[in-house]
Amino acid sequence: MRPPASAAAGHSFPPAWRTKQSARPAECCALCAYAERGVPIVGLEPSCLLSLRDEFTALLPGTETVAKNALAVRGIPAQRPGKLALPEMKRKVLLHGHCHQKAFAVMPAVEKVLAMVPGLSVQTVQTSCCGMAGSFGFEAEHYEISMRMGELALLPEVRKAGDALIVADGTSCRQQIEHGAGREAWHVARVLEAALSGTSAGSRP
Repeated sequence: MRPPASAAAGHSFPPAWRTKQSARPAECCALCAYAERGVPIVGLEPSCLLSLRDEFTALLPGTETVAKNALAVRGIPAQRPGKLALPEMKRKVLLHGHCHQKAFAVMPAVEKVLAMVPGLSVQTVQTSCCGMAGSFGFEAEHYEISMRMGELALLPEVRKAGDALIVADGTSCRQQIEHGAGREAWHVARVLEAALSGTSAGSRP
């Protein structure tokens, strides 16, 4: 199985992949047919989604339509404000931004979508990388530095967050939070799902 775009970019697979696919790049893109029909390509993982928007066109020229049609799941309600009747969810939220979200300046959009849920009080953690950095923190030789990075700000903030709901869109970020602070973190999509269904979100274990 070919690794996802973000994993490939992080492990130096793109040059070989690009050479292999250079004959008919657009035809080799499984998403192109959908994008050409105007079908939105909705992403959950920030690194994968923003790879489609940015690196993908450099790796596979002719796939610009894919980049144009790629959006985060939070982009759906953001594009249609007022269309969703979200019930009140009285809850404090501690929000951590994925590195790609911060690098591409999309954190204000994440905060805006969470603000659409009445009753949510959102505080964004002012951090750099969580320390996991994709698969970096999984590697034995990087474990110590990964945890030191997490302890700079993110993990201490999570530990003192009390009953606040921890929200992080990045898969590796959520794993770092669970491993380093013993707290489950939610993707924004789960928060919206809980709001729509009227269920309680993320009770502290």
